[in-house]
Amino acid sequence: MPSVYRSLLSSCLLALGLLPFAPSIPGTAALSVEARAAARNKPAADGSVLILGGGVAGVIAARTLHEQGITNFTIVEARGELGGRLFSQTFGAPGREVKLEMGANWIQGTQTDDGPANPIWTLAQKHNLTTQFNDWFGSISTYDSTGAVDYIDVFNDAGDAYGELTVAAGARVDRKLVDGTARTGYSLIQAKARTAHAMASEYYQFDWEYAQTPEESSWIASSWGNNFTYDTDQGGFGDDNQMSLDQRGFKHFIQAEAAEFLQEDQVLLNATVTNITYSSSGVSVRLADGRKLKADYAICTFSLGVLQHDDVVFDPPLPDWKEEAIQSMVMATYTKIFLQFPEKFWFDTEMALYADSERGRYPVWQSLDHENFFPGSGIAFVTVTGDYSLRIEALSDQQVQDEVMGVLRSMLPNVTVPDPVAFHFPRWASDPLYRGSYSNWPSSFFSQHHENLRATVDKRLWFAGEATSQKYFGFLHGAYFEGQDVGERVAKCLKRSGCSELKHVAEVTNAQPYII
Repeated sequence: MPSVYRSLLSSCLLALGLLPFAPSIPGTAALSVEARAAARNKPAADGSVLILGGGVAGVIAARTLHEQGITNFTIVEARGELGGRLFSQTFGAPGREVKLEMGANWIQGTQTDDGPANPIWTLAQKHNLTTQFNDWFGSISTYDSTGAVDYIDVFNDAGDAYGELTVAAGARVDRKLVDGTARTGYSLIQAKARTAHAMASEYYQFDWEYAQTPEESSWIASSWGNNFTYDTDQGGFGDDNQMSLDQRGFKHFIQAEAAEFLQEDQVLLNATVTNITYSSSGVSVRLADGRKLKADYAICTFSLGVLQHDDVVFDPPLPDWKEEAIQSMVMATYTKIFLQFPEKFWFDTEMALYADSERGRYPVWQSLDHENFFPGSGIAFVTVTGDYSLRIEALSDQQVQDEVMGVLRSMLPNVTVPDPVAFHFPRWASDPLYRGSYSNWPSSFFSQHHENLRATVDKRLWFAGEATSQKYFGFLHGAYFEGQDVGERVAKCLKRSGCSELKHVAEVTNAQPYII
């Protein structure tokens, strides 16, 4: 969720199915990509590619290769469908079910006039995705532990402060000053949230977007991440957002796009990668079921969290410069907690903000039983992020439900609040396929680290995903642009028309020596 102010920063299946994409040629799963091409009676090109992961980055990398006339590739996806962190689930009591998004939910920044279009918005329109503008700032009610309290003036002040934060970050870039935490930035502009109302309002502006606190986030990178997406003066797409309500799932747009060019033997579903062996002459991949795949190149689109947790073992181990880059960025967690009730009894606005004495405790609420979303559904959800997400993942569903209901009842003291008839939340950080929701840039993470995160290893091992996008880390369109860029680069290598690996920095050093 973005902030209201986009200030300047000088100098962030067809619902009908991909189901036919399961491999149907006997024995091809254990063959090299070249052998798979031969099995479908098509000539092998000069090289082959394994695309490891079938999210947005992986599908767009595959599409880019296809557009270059290269068919010698295979997408290897652990789940039973393409989409990655575009993950929808049917929720609700029998007869009242709605398909909801557990992960990515919004197209953030669409297009302003004839300016640049967010490519996710372009694909959503192409494939007739059902979306709705979500009024984050104009349709909101405010609460604290005593019930409904009007602190919209404090909320608006927090929006102003975030705007000032990004302007100050831009000035810092111009003066070539070092980065700091966003908390340092807030302090330097004298925006110091002290009360529960101010802390909740700051959370709504900052944490709800980056899934981490200002203390954990880069002041400069968080500002450019915001402006490059929303600020049209910085090449952004504009302030508009669109929330997916499509009952085929938000994933529909990428699955429908994939269905236009993928052949069924170019995808392996339900195939979890456990080991990658690589050298300057090629790549070998082992799957959890023991199958092996070989190719000339591999594009790794695993989440940053998977790389950090060593869920995939590399042989030889990744070089120190790559490992340092992987471990120096952060995989944040963003958790939506869904509740369904027999009928609606809460606020009539789209959004609500709850201010607790503990910052980040069940603060951001959204009504889906609203005329703009799913009227009559009886569904609302509350979002937590960062360490609080990790905390609730360690609790039972019942414990979390009890806590959430305690908050809701304190927000509505004059209402007899019933128990929910359905309750669910995903555990992103615990899921070995993701290990979190999306990346965040800490203040200790240098641009050279990010260069190394993107960099090729041994000319054969490539990396792409939202985390490798310097301008759009954490955003769905970041994954799109990275998949496209790496697809173009690998295509040049396959065509032997200017193959150029992404270089790395051997050591990330300080501009000045330490003084002890």
